[in-house]
Amino acid sequence: MCKINSPLYAGGKAFVAKTSVARGESHWIPNTDVYATDTGLVIKVELAGLRREDLELTVDGQRLVISGQRHDGSRGARCKFMVMEINYGPFECVIEVPAAYDLSQAKAAYQNGFLRVDVPQRMGTAKKQHLPLAEET
Repeated sequence: MCKINSPLYAGGKAFVAKTSVARGESHWIPNTDVYATDTGLVIKVELAGLRREDLELTVDGQRLVISGQRHDGSRGARCKFMVMEINYGPFECVIEVPAAYDLSQAKAAYQNGFLRVDVPQRMGTAKKQHLPLAEET
């Protein structure tokens, strides 16, 4: 599993065919945590300052595409930044989900600036269990 448009992705070209980067616009990638639980996969994305209507989630095979735009309407036109660490404008995050998880059954919730996507395990893909071997008689 990897975040394929992350700067840390070492597998070659990032998936940018439909991204704002391909159109020459500024682009940012939100901070993302992905972790496994006993029942599935949790994807948590930090998106402070966005409204639900500014977010779009798309499933493309085993890829989850999270995109949207953070608007910047709070600064004056003639301001001079001393520090600028908040990203504004369009963003896109593409996450390749392992085949053991069923994206078609995923559930998403957005609360307090965090998007959480719960992806259940596919039926029949429970974690491996070690079975005790019976002694030979």
